[in-house]
Amino acid sequence: MNNWKVFSLGFQHVLAMYGGAVVVPLIVGGALGLTSAQLTYLVAIDLLMCGVATLLQVLRTGYVGIGLPVVLGCTFTAVGPMIAIGTSYGIQSIYGSILVAGLVVIVIAQFFGKLVRFFPPVVTGSVVTIIGITLIPTAMQNLGGGDGSKDFGALSNIVLGFGVLLFILCIYRFAKGFLRSVAILLGLVGGTVVAYFMGKVDLSAVAEASWFHMPHFFYFGAPEFNITAIITMVLVAIVSLVESSGVYFALGDICKKEISEKDLANGYRAEGLAILLGGLFNAFPYTTYSQNVGIIQLSGIKSRKVIFTASGILIVLGFAPKIAAFTTVIPNPVLGGAMIAMFGTVIAYGIKMLSTVDFAAQENLLVIACSVGMGLGVTVVPDLFANLPQSLQILTSNGIVAGSLTAIVLNIFFNIIKVRKAQNVKSLHEERVV
Repeated sequence: MNNWKVFSLGFQHVLAMYGGAVVVPLIVGGALGLTSAQLTYLVAIDLLMCGVATLLQVLRTGYVGIGLPVVLGCTFTAVGPMIAIGTSYGIQSIYGSILVAGLVVIVIAQFFGKLVRFFPPVVTGSVVTIIGITLIPTAMQNLGGGDGSKDFGALSNIVLGFGVLLFILCIYRFAKGFLRSVAILLGLVGGTVVAYFMGKVDLSAVAEASWFHMPHFFYFGAPEFNITAIITMVLVAIVSLVESSGVYFALGDICKKEISEKDLANGYRAEGLAILLGGLFNAFPYTTYSQNVGIIQLSGIKSRKVIFTASGILIVLGFAPKIAAFTTVIPNPVLGGAMIAMFGTVIAYGIKMLSTVDFAAQENLLVIACSVGMGLGVTVVPDLFANLPQSLQILTSNGIVAGSLTAIVLNIFFNIIKVRKAQNVKSLHEERVV
């Protein structure tokens, strides 16, 4: 691939994760009452750290990085806990807890990497399917105009969103080669141009943004270490590792690479280092972004060079808020139309992974049924566990987390414990024979 193709593919990855990357600082900063200058810093430093975190994963040194075409961004799981910590103990306690959580992940990475046997296809396939299913509501909300928008569900939004989806499908059906591989990017650009003539593109954010931004250590002040906040954030970090495991295995399958315990340990360690850097620069905890798996599957481009480019673009955007602001003009319906294709592909790939599972075994059916049901149920009814303590809600308020943990626990209950008992019975029988 020439440099222009690599840049286009990398930029496509950036656009796919950009909305998710900026919505977390906007939500958290808004809830904590930050000023416009502080909020601008938070968004810019988040983009910069997304690029650095992605670079750490793709580099693949002997100790850090899984070496797969994985993109990292701030985890949605941390939104509720960060707001709760900031409201109760102050913003400095958020970053004290993030620093400790990063260190904990680095320390336990080697141990966590030894748990490969707990993630057979019945678990990883269920997790990837759940990830795709729980992301679809976000796509539909965007397609309608965005949650809470005054014109949500307007005919113009629906036509624009589905028009983008149809445009992407037509490119994928009739185009070949490079054009087919950047179908998502072309859909976003084309949809934004059409939206401009419909009066749906607001360029004020570009005019108001500054040209240059410099990151600072402890921008919001020296970190404070509160034990409740630390326990909460460590749980968030561990849950993020569970989410990332499904993405690692999905990408390993796509790239035809067997994921070893050492690969997992390096990947987890890179996430821990990214979380630690997030605490130092007052950004966020970071995890793998599943939406980028959909782009890799759709485009068929698995090159790490493309992800290197994406990380470079994110770093540049982090230093130049005015340039980054241009991506914010993409209207929600345009993003929503593209997201349906991307997130739907994640679901399809999860189903493909499940095709290797022995469905004759009732236990496997129950693992899939209950985990997918739990993931979808919590996504549809997020207030179901609202009365539980905040630390437990980390495990129950997110459909991906709840469904993934259900798959892991049920697989242990139905398959791993049963196998261990069978082995013990066999050993005892052999001893008696001898």
